[in-house]
Amino acid sequence: MRSKAKSSIPKLGLPLLVFSCLCFFIAGFFASIIFSQDAPAINSRLRMLEVVTEDGVHEPMQHGETGEPSVGSIPFQVLSWKPRALYFPNFATAEQCQAIVKMAKAHLKPSLLALREGETTENTEGIRTSSGTFISASEDQTGTLDYIERKIARVTMIPRTHGEAFNILRYKVGQKYDSHYDAFNPAEYGPQSSQRIASFLLYLSDVEKGGETVFPLENGLKINPGFSYKKCTGLKVKPRRGDGLLFYSVFPNGTIDQSSLHGSCPVIKGEKWVATKWLNDQEEADE
Repeated sequence: MRSKAKSSIPKLGLPLLVFSCLCFFIAGFFASIIFSQDAPAINSRLRMLEVVTEDGVHEPMQHGETGEPSVGSIPFQVLSWKPRALYFPNFATAEQCQAIVKMAKAHLKPSLLALREGETTENTEGIRTSSGTFISASEDQTGTLDYIERKIARVTMIPRTHGEAFNILRYKVGQKYDSHYDAFNPAEYGPQSSQRIASFLLYLSDVEKGGETVFPLENGLKINPGFSYKKCTGLKVKPRRGDGLLFYSVFPNGTIDQSSLHGSCPVIKGEKWVATKWLNDQEEADE
């Protein structure tokens, strides 16, 4: 009798255990639904955006005397880290570009070169064949250059007082500028009271063919014995009206970045207009 009684316990206990587990599962499931209705939903992605207001606009921070009252957004693309080069699509409007070209047209003269020791106008002929003129923002009564200059200061974080006047340039078919540096090497040009640390190019026109800005030593490529400053090979940036190109000529420690060598490829078809703003490490004299 005892053996039969013992053998009957497992037969009754297993179904009971399964039934109990099922009851607990159902009870827990419905309880989680009820309590979850009162609990706030947690979304890790949304929590990262809690600083954004309901309409998606950032509230401006309190700023200093020289700051600005609004939050801005200027899209850009990193083209290269060697040299540090950034591309800004639609930096200026077509109307702004046309206004700059119009004010420069009547004042164009053959572009000049800063000569190194031993160089003359004759033996450097053909290196730079564009024409251009310098116009400061203070000379522009329309306010266009003032607006562009302020925008350049925002993206470079270099004060306006450190910028030279705009060099407005025109390249006709066949005209170009062989690869060169914007920074002045004291060993070649003598001691410098101020150094060009960055350049901002605002393209004022589309170019049907040619006219690219080229960086032949992008990513640290070395100059070999057969290298020609006249060749247009390397990282190329096609001119498009209203777009901007920023590149740095020196490293943060002040030494010249050899990969910032750049040039303007010959225009093959069309006409190239560009406004260049050189930025220095020292304040420029009042324009």
